[in-house]
Amino acid sequence: MTHSNGTAKPGPGKPGRPSSAPKPGNRPKPGEPHPTPAAMKASGPATEHPHPVIVPSATDPSVWGRVDEDGTAWVKTPEGERVVGSWQAGDAAEGLAHFGRRFDDLATEVALLEARLAAGTDARKTKAAALALAETLPTAAVIGDIEGLAIRLGAIAEHSDEAAAQAKEEKERTRHEHTERKEALAAEAEQIAAESSQWKAAGDRLREILDEWKTIRGVDRKVDDALWRRYSKAREAFNRRRGAHFAELDRERAAAKTRKEELCVQAEELSGSTDWPATAAVFRELLVEWKNAGRAPREADEALWRRFKSAQDVFFAGRNAAANERDAEFADNAVAKEELLRSYEPAIDPDTDLEGARAALRDLQERWDAVGKVPRERMHDLEGRLRALEKRVRQAADAQWRRTDPEALARAAQFRERVAQFEEQAAKATAAGKTRDAEKALAQAQQWREWADAAEGAVSNL
Repeated sequence: MTHSNGTAKPGPGKPGRPSSAPKPGNRPKPGEPHPTPAAMKASGPATEHPHPVIVPSATDPSVWGRVDEDGTAWVKTPEGERVVGSWQAGDAAEGLAHFGRRFDDLATEVALLEARLAAGTDARKTKAAALALAETLPTAAVIGDIEGLAIRLGAIAEHSDEAAAQAKEEKERTRHEHTERKEALAAEAEQIAAESSQWKAAGDRLREILDEWKTIRGVDRKVDDALWRRYSKAREAFNRRRGAHFAELDRERAAAKTRKEELCVQAEELSGSTDWPATAAVFRELLVEWKNAGRAPREADEALWRRFKSAQDVFFAGRNAAANERDAEFADNAVAKEELLRSYEPAIDPDTDLEGARAALRDLQERWDAVGKVPRERMHDLEGRLRALEKRVRQAADAQWRRTDPEALARAAQFRERVAQFEEQAAKATAAGKTRDAEKALAQAQQWREWADAAEGAVSNL
């Protein structure tokens, strides 16, 4: 019944009725919270009155069983005690706690099944899992309220069929709600088609209706087709009215042509500017005005756009050329900074000469700033190498300070005092024949010794 490593092994149990079929009238034992079957039945559909998700608290295994001095573990059942295993890895209290934790794990599995049932997650599979788990209870190597778990598993199995029926009702309810939603969307589209003159907003709303329409599933096919025809017809009617409205706007296109010609003249005057940021901002404003001017007649609109864009391209080509010159300068700066790093990196060695390293770093930083900017893609690499040198020097300075830190040395000395105190307690306990107290004091002394070694090592290794 025992393993060489002292772990528990289940022992034979007494024959009796399966735990999944508890006797009527058995009351739940103390120490294990769980709902009764009556409470689960009264809770109603999971979607309207969900069962509470039960997270079992740790039980007191001494209420439900015992572990003899020879390590034999017993659990109490309605039929009497039965052996659940043997514990050889420690004293009886540790064995009792071990089998109690195994019961808590089993109770957690039951609570998860209750939560699944309450959430409406595949009632058929939940029922099968509950029945399978119930079959293991008569031989479970645990100490706890096994009869209570059997009652809960029986309630889960009993109410799984009810949950499946509720799921079916929920599906029908959802179908009805989705049908009503599509009817409302179709009616809204018909109202837009008949009344709205806010062309952009109404067109956007019709597209939103279509997007929402595509997300609504589960409507009866014939009903869905009829509702779609209503929406489609409304959208077509709206498009016809909008087309008629814009046909009346042709006269405004002549004004748009005049405005765009003025914008072309302004763009051509700015094309030779070298005030890059300010002129670029003006071009952005001109482009906004261009878009706000509306459409001119098609052929004129395309020709004016080519003229406007040509002036814009001249300016931005000049700006790009200037940027290329700047990039070349930045590239030379990157080469110079890389050369500085190659020159100073070997000289900055704070481990051998901290003050010399500090002086060399200050000189490097001054020369670095004087070089100027580098290309964006090189910035991270070069700055990272400089920051690494700065970090080495900073860490060496910090380490030098910590080596003489009186607080760290005092802390290590305090740890050594605690070691001596616990060793003295262990000696007294040993002399008094209190072996367990002596072992406990020695363990605490060892822990403080490790902390003292670590504290001293932290100072000495800096």
